[in-house]
Amino acid sequence: MQTVSALEDLRKIVRNWKLDGKSVGFVPTMGALHQGHISLVQLSVTECDKTVCSIYVNPTQFAPHEDLDSYPRQIIEDQNLLEAADCDLLFLPEPETMYPPGEETRVDVPELGAKLEGQFRPHFFGGVATVVTKLFNQVQPDKAFFGEKDFQQVQVIKRMVTDLSMPVEIVPGPTLRADDGLALSSRNAYLTPEQRQIAPALNATLHRVAIRMRNGTSPEQAITAAITSLELSGFEKVEYIEAVDGQTLDPIGSDLPDYPCRLITAAWLGKTRLIDNIAL
Repeated sequence: MQTVSALEDLRKIVRNWKLDGKSVGFVPTMGALHQGHISLVQLSVTECDKTVCSIYVNPTQFAPHEDLDSYPRQIIEDQNLLEAADCDLLFLPEPETMYPPGEETRVDVPELGAKLEGQFRPHFFGGVATVVTKLFNQVQPDKAFFGEKDFQQVQVIKRMVTDLSMPVEIVPGPTLRADDGLALSSRNAYLTPEQRQIAPALNATLHRVAIRMRNGTSPEQAITAAITSLELSGFEKVEYIEAVDGQTLDPIGSDLPDYPCRLITAAWLGKTRLIDNIAL
């Protein structure tokens, strides 16, 4: 695996691949890699001739009070994981490459980005859309791979790619979980041992909501009971549990529709904000 930081080096390598007729897959990350990330790399290796992974902790998707400074960083471990997964190229851009002095352009997906996560992290998807646009321009991939754990993010990026006519296919990868159901996340490292024992209740609660809704309980009733259950189990605050259209992210009505829907949640366990989602 090659590792580069200079944009001109990245572009030269990718250009030569494409001149040789190779397809290029791309997995953008913020590092602190786990098997969820690695599964996306493996998916890219399966579907594309060459695979690029980037590691960049993007400051524009963090609010001032959030965990930018404390976000886990473990570059040597990440490099070893990527090499073992047959990644071809690791891109480690410098901050001035991503946000040069005087830059001011931002990309926004205002409608999709304002829902769910956007209500509690209004800065977030503008930062994500901006950095992903930059990375797509830099890497020029044929396919890009994103985990469904961040379901809303996948929908936002799909909309952005469509609206801006980007020649990139967005490929979702399934959420990877621990044996007890907790979705793999870099932020799980923040959990204390006691909190780690409580955390799987988030996914288990979503499944109970889904079962109740399939049995005829209204979303409002099922979700109200779920929030109470999570708070009793030790979660400090449930920001949202929503049953939504899997494409528009609009709330569904009292009856389960016949199109794909999603249960999506975000909740605080101690100082750790956990997100999860399942198909309805």
